[in-house]
Amino acid sequence: MKLILLSGWGVDRRIWQTLSEHWPSPVEPSAVEWPGYGDAPALPTPTHIEALAERMASKLPSDAVWVGWSLGGLLATALLNHLPPPKALLLLGAGSCFCSDGEDGGVTSDELASFQCTFRRDPVATWRHFLRWQAQGEPNAREAHRQLRAQLGETPHADTDTLAQGLMWLETLDNRALLANPPCPIRRLAGAHDPLLPSSTRQQALRLEDAGHCPMLSQPAQLAARLAEQATRALQEPR
Repeated sequence: MKLILLSGWGVDRRIWQTLSEHWPSPVEPSAVEWPGYGDAPALPTPTHIEALAERMASKLPSDAVWVGWSLGGLLATALLNHLPPPKALLLLGAGSCFCSDGEDGGVTSDELASFQCTFRRDPVATWRHFLRWQAQGEPNAREAHRQLRAQLGETPHADTDTLAQGLMWLETLDNRALLANPPCPIRRLAGAHDPLLPSSTRQQALRLEDAGHCPMLSQPAQLAARLAEQATRALQEPR
């Protein structure tokens, strides 16, 4: 069973390394980079989802299960309209859109706009702040943040234009219509204490207890087992 692992904003594929020792034997994981991350060439910016689909077509095979974390989940969902759908899609720490109304938690449009303004003034400092922010829901936030810094270093492995484009996608992507009638089975997973998700999104997902937005740091064995389990169940659904 092939799993294609897709990371989120400001974070390259190294985030998945913690799971490497925990995958059950039927799973063949492959973490791929979005354009502009790691060694993957960036797309011209601003860009459109069609250009992203063209670049990612060879990396997102239809005979696999895609696993999209955070912004990676939003993008993977949007790409269902532009690429042959996978056998299934697992959304980890991702809903139908990023911003919420704030009444049940999550990130509001005003908070994202403020974050974008801060990013324009100092991209690296803002990225470092985001690492601290997304670690807040873990049982030991300080340790989770230390792990992130150890994995990712002091600067993002993506250029500023790519990161700015990612923030624009967080602002604009809305997959509600697509998720209402998806072209493949979709399963949702979320940390029970994810600070970036509203409670309504967490309630719709299979919740990972004692985890926040980064369960690959705090609960790697549990996350690998749950992803394999949910992929297997999704593959058994009629298509």
